[in-house]
Amino acid sequence: QVQLVESGGGLVQAGGSLRLSCAASGLTFSSYAMGWFRQAPGKEREFVAVKSWSGGRLYYADSVKGRFTISRDNAKNTVYLQMNSLKPEDTAVYYCAADPGVATTTPDEYDYWGQGTQVTVSS
Repeated sequence: QVQLVESGGGLVQAGGSLRLSCAASGLTFSSYAMGWFRQAPGKEREFVAVKSWSGGRLYYADSVKGRFTISRDNAKNTVYLQMNSLKPEDTAVYYCAADPGVATTTPDEYDYWGQGTQVTVSS
């Protein structure tokens, strides 16, 4: 049984930082690209960042470039999202997801999803 469990969300003031973690189990972690998506109330789920299993493919949404950093530790089956210079518009539920193919920005390509962690940025 595959499980992706996010943690690290919370309430932070604008300009602050948070580090999200996603621990994976039940899958060969090093064979999957790992991505982060987010969904704000009343909006569609949107791509944030993805990193291939080898780290050779790395993509960010334009809205987070230069502020967010995705990393992964294949030995720990964990992917991280370091979020700096947070803005109120970053407020959303953040999800990690596993893609068996090459790193993609399309949610439909992902096989497994976590339950999400809430990030709230106050102004």
